[in-house]
Amino acid sequence: MVAAFDPRFGEAWTPSQCLGILSLPGVWLTLAEVDGDSEPAAFALSRVAGGEAELLLLATAPTRRRQGIAALLLRSVIEDARRRGAEAIHLEVRSANPACRLYRAEGFVKVGARRAYYRGNAGERFDAETFSLSLNATYSPTK
Repeated sequence: MVAAFDPRFGEAWTPSQCLGILSLPGVWLTLAEVDGDSEPAAFALSRVAGGEAELLLLATAPTRRRQGIAALLLRSVIEDARRRGAEAIHLEVRSANPACRLYRAEGFVKVGARRAYYRGNAGERFDAETFSLSLNATYSPTK
């Protein structure tokens, strides 16, 4: 699943960091599998604490993009967060990441930005956007 991360952007999560965080309280991994595939189509790493959840990472295999898998996975994470007692879910993403469209379509609202927060492999800087979604009873997926 390393192929899901564009090397230009110097993504912050290494495979060992993903594995390491799984042992922390409130952290869970959600896999999206497609029948017949030997590898997951996508995965999400999330955590919940103090009534709030955070989507730490969502990644889709390049060959599985634009098939609705990420949206289904995101909805699963949202429902898991609700079941775990979260009243809201938050995330942060590089501002030019195409996933921003997905988050907006699923009801997330931009609540902040961090200028030049991420650094690419060539030293360039990228803004980050923070999003939040209330998990009150009125939430329902867009599709």
